[in-house]
Amino acid sequence: MPHHPAEPTSATPTAAVDTAMDEHPDIATSITLSPTSPVHPEQHTDYGDLVRDTIIGFSDGLTVPFALCAGLSSLGNTRLVVVGGLAELFSGAISMGLGAYLAAATEREHYLSEEARERKEVALYPDVEREEVYEITGRYNISRNATKPLVDELCRSPEQWVRFMMDFELRLEKPKISRAWISAATMGLSYFLGGLVPMIPYFAMHDATKALFVSIGVTAVILLAFGYVKSWVTLKSRRSAVWGAFQTLFIGTLAAATSYGIVRAIDSKNPVTS
Repeated sequence: MPHHPAEPTSATPTAAVDTAMDEHPDIATSITLSPTSPVHPEQHTDYGDLVRDTIIGFSDGLTVPFALCAGLSSLGNTRLVVVGGLAELFSGAISMGLGAYLAAATEREHYLSEEARERKEVALYPDVEREEVYEITGRYNISRNATKPLVDELCRSPEQWVRFMMDFELRLEKPKISRAWISAATMGLSYFLGGLVPMIPYFAMHDATKALFVSIGVTAVILLAFGYVKSWVTLKSRRSAVWGAFQTLFIGTLAAATSYGIVRAIDSKNPVTS
């Protein structure tokens, strides 16, 4: 009997699975297909903004107060270091928090402004906006004929249409109402905690020089650990994490050494009396 090659089929993957189930009922007892069960677990995170604010606040807190205290310690007065360090710590935390709040609030205002403009364009110039949808899908090499059912369905709902344009044309994500306050609290608190670490030796020791060396040791360990964790969380690479650890340590050391040298040079010309 001559063998005839199988005719090509245009069946979809779902149809192929259904056919296999019909021909082999025993498969159905061992395989469960569920639209809610992903093939593989997603590794994406949804707290990127929180991580970013924590990293910025904590890294600045570790570096700036540490550099200031190192500079003031060259004067040999522990009380001056503590008072000056605390003043910078509180003012810096407040400043960072307010800056984060204003940035997040401005971001939300910008989104709402663009959303209102897009809503107006959809209402007044639907044909133009419809063509823009085709242009967007064209960037992904999707033909106009293949896109038409999607565009027709999308344009039936002005709300979803506007949302699509915000996501794909302007590439803007709608910030939550609470985003500004959370960002302010996260960055301000992270800065305060980060800046408190290098100051602890000055609270416990009366000799500013000894306190400086202890502060350097403690801060160096924290900078290394923080740099490693920061790079690991963002890049998921051990090599990048090690590089990030030493990079963070280098930046903190450079800032502290520069501050110490500048204050020392100024004090040598105009000594500060205790």
